[in-house]
Amino acid sequence: MGLIVQKYGGTSMGSTERIAQVAKRVAKWVRAGHQVVVVPSAMSGETNRLLALAKELAPGKLTQDYFREQDMLAATGEQASSALLAIALQAEGLPAVSYAGWQVPIRTSNAYTKARIDSIDDARVRADLDAGKVVIITGFQGVDEGGNITTLGRGGSDTSAVAVAAALKADEALIFTDVDGVYTTDPRIVPEARRQNTISFEEMLEMASLGSKVLQIRSVEFAGKYKVPMRVLSSFTPWDIDINEEAKSGTLITFEEDEHMEKAVVSGIAFARDEAKISVLGVPDKPGIAYQILGAVADANVEVDVIIQNVSKDGKTDFSFTVNRGDYAKTIDLLKDKILPALGAADVIGDPKICKVSIVGIGMRSHVGVASKMFRVLSEEGINIMMISTSEIKTSVVIDEKYMELAVRALHRAFDLDQPVAA
Repeated sequence: MGLIVQKYGGTSMGSTERIAQVAKRVAKWVRAGHQVVVVPSAMSGETNRLLALAKELAPGKLTQDYFREQDMLAATGEQASSALLAIALQAEGLPAVSYAGWQVPIRTSNAYTKARIDSIDDARVRADLDAGKVVIITGFQGVDEGGNITTLGRGGSDTSAVAVAAALKADEALIFTDVDGVYTTDPRIVPEARRQNTISFEEMLEMASLGSKVLQIRSVEFAGKYKVPMRVLSSFTPWDIDINEEAKSGTLITFEEDEHMEKAVVSGIAFARDEAKISVLGVPDKPGIAYQILGAVADANVEVDVIIQNVSKDGKTDFSFTVNRGDYAKTIDLLKDKILPALGAADVIGDPKICKVSIVGIGMRSHVGVASKMFRVLSEEGINIMMISTSEIKTSVVIDEKYMELAVRALHRAFDLDQPVAA
């Protein structure tokens, strides 16, 4: 039997009844002979509730001291759910112990609210596993070199779980969530979307980076870097389902391409609503301009996505890029206050009501005309493309937010993703 890391999302941990069901599921795996480490999220809605309290007391605060205390506060949600799960497992007759990230410890950088994992000390966890205990480790958090509690950002429990699996050299990381796998697109937008039995690591990495909410991108990056077998499956199937059946359910993220992957030119449609476009107008067209603009943005801990520089005219050019909508106001203020005067640019403008829609598929490597088909489909629907970004296995477009659902449905249909996979 093996070592399994199981992650449960906030919906799965949303009440004491659901926590009791999680405990029964974990107990089933332990009684089948597996060593199990569990990484739970906070109870559904708890993190939002805690952050709202902080904003109520200090609206508009954006200082490092504020973010430190925000992490200290937010981390308590996972601490509560971990302790409750340990209690539920003890009630099931299993020895169980819960640890906060700093107790393991999970060492991170000191970028509050967006910390990155540096290392995990597995000695304490291994000792407990060898003693026959179920170990529960808080997701979403760690501790920096100064002893401060840090959090990993939204979806950070996925990253915690895969990082723990990598550190322990686990046989598999099972990501239990409120969906039963990875679909060709969001079924709430396209009811005909299909669940995929397998998806390649590369495709999943692109899907996560392009807006798919099933997994946080850093968790997929960890899985790829350390070759952690990873499966997405539902925590709402009956807890007493046969363990062999459960172990093969959901969607397996694989590091090996198979013949079915080759047949699918496009395997999924991803989208991101929370995008914003920023343009710096009339900047000098000379070496170093991109660095001066984007370097300052990066120093402010803002992630940039699609980037376009227009053709130069009279020695001037326009420079456009997209950011997360939550960083839009901060980035606009930064550019107007510091970059605009330094560069002698004409203006900074933006549009916070855009979205990104992407097609993803390994088969795009060996098929021509895929991007042009995408553009044709959008044109036939009267959807204007503002920006385009491509890689070997994806093409992304930035469009007006109001056309997002229309674009997703049209592309899903055009690439036959509503059809069963050929045998």
